[in-house]
Amino acid sequence: MMNATPEFFNVQPVETALASLFALWEPARRAVMLDVRESRGKVLAAAAVSPIDLPEFRRSTVDGYAVRAADTFGASQSLPAYLTCVGSVPMGAPPTCSVALGQAVEIFTGGMLPDGADAVVMVERTQALGTEEIEVLAPVAPGENVIQVGEDVRRGEPILPVGHRLRAQDVGGLLAVGVLSVEVIDPPRVGILCGGDELIPPEVQPQPGQIRDINAYTLAGLVEAAGGTPLLLGIGRDDFEDYYARAETGLRQVDVLVMTSGSSISTRDLTRAVIERLGAPGVIQHGLAVKPGKPTLIGLCEGKPVIGLPGNPVSALLVARQILVPVLRRALGEAPRPPAVIHAALTANIASTSGREDTVPVRLFERDGTRFAEPVFGKSNLIYTLLRADGLVQVPLNSGGIRAGALVEVMPFDD
Repeated sequence: MMNATPEFFNVQPVETALASLFALWEPARRAVMLDVRESRGKVLAAAAVSPIDLPEFRRSTVDGYAVRAADTFGASQSLPAYLTCVGSVPMGAPPTCSVALGQAVEIFTGGMLPDGADAVVMVERTQALGTEEIEVLAPVAPGENVIQVGEDVRRGEPILPVGHRLRAQDVGGLLAVGVLSVEVIDPPRVGILCGGDELIPPEVQPQPGQIRDINAYTLAGLVEAAGGTPLLLGIGRDDFEDYYARAETGLRQVDVLVMTSGSSISTRDLTRAVIERLGAPGVIQHGLAVKPGKPTLIGLCEGKPVIGLPGNPVSALLVARQILVPVLRRALGEAPRPPAVIHAALTANIASTSGREDTVPVRLFERDGTRFAEPVFGKSNLIYTLLRADGLVQVPLNSGGIRAGALVEVMPFDD
C-alpha cells in the first residue's frame, strides 16, 4: 500500500538539486576497449597517447623545389639563383636522390624532404630553364615551407584527455598516429518507465480517453544523444504494486532509472512512494524552481539515480535536458564543457515569476542580417510546441522575465 503523499514540496534550483545528488552518488563506471572507427560520441576512460611522432618524416607544405636554403640567399627577380634539378620526389614513397650544393629536387605538397635539403621554395617563385635547371626568384629561410618531424605530435604525448567525448576530427587524429583502439566508458544504461492508465503503445489505435505514449521514445532519443543506452521498461498502471514491481525490476538492470507519471502533488502520486520503497536514501529532492517541471523528483536508490519526471511530454523532455543529461555526463565521467549557444534578439516579452527559472522554446530566424528568437508559447502537454522550436531560452531565477529586443542566449537543439 502506498504511503500518503505530503501536500507540499520544497523547490530548489536545478544546480542545488544536482549538487545534492552528486554529493551522495559515485557512478560505477565500466571501461571497454573499442575500435577507434566506431568510437565517435564515446567518452575516453584513459588518455589517448601518440605512439609515434607526427609527421614521422620532414614534409613539404607546398609544391615546389627542395633546396639548401643557403643556396637561395640573395636571390631576387633581377638576380636569381641558378640551381640544377636532379630529380623529383615521388608521392607516397621516399626520395631516390639527395640535395647537394647548387642542387634542387622537385617536390609536391606532403612529399618527404630528401637528405641535404632544409627548405622548400614555392614553384611560383621559380622559373624552369629547360629540364635540368631552374631560377630561384626569392630566398627561403631554413625550415621554410617544411613541417618538421614531430611538429604536430611527439611520441608519448597525450593527445586526448580522460573524459573527452570523441568527435569526428578526434577519430581522424587518432587514426593518423596509428591508434586503432581506445579505452572508453561503457554507455550507462538508462531505464525508462512510463506510467498511467490512459497510456497505450504508439502503434495502438487510441480509444476515447487514451493517449499514445511518446515520452518513452523522446526520452530514449535524448539518452542516446547524451551518450547513454536506453532500455524501455514498458507502461505501468496507476497501481502502486504494479508500478513498483516494474520499477524494482528495471532498477536491477540499469544504471539510471527514469519514471514519468504523476509526480505532481495529488492523491494519485505513485512516483515518490515508489522511489522511497526502492531503497535508501530514496527521495533527495522533490520540486525544482523551474517551469515547466516544478514537481520533478530526484532520488538515489541502491546507489543509482532515480528521476521522476512530469507526465506531460514537453515538461518531461525539457526537465530531462536539465537533469538527466548532466546525470549522464557525470556517469560517463565527461569533462565539463560550456554549452553551445546562439545569440539572438528576442521578438516578444517573456514573463517569469520570481523564485523560478523558466525555460521557453524559441524559433530562430534571420532578417536583414540580424538573428531573432521568437518565443513559441503553448500548453505544456503539446509536443508540437517543440517541433516548431529550434532551441531554448532560460529566464534567469528572480529576473522577472526578459523584454523584447534583449539579446538572449539560445541553447540550440543539437539532437
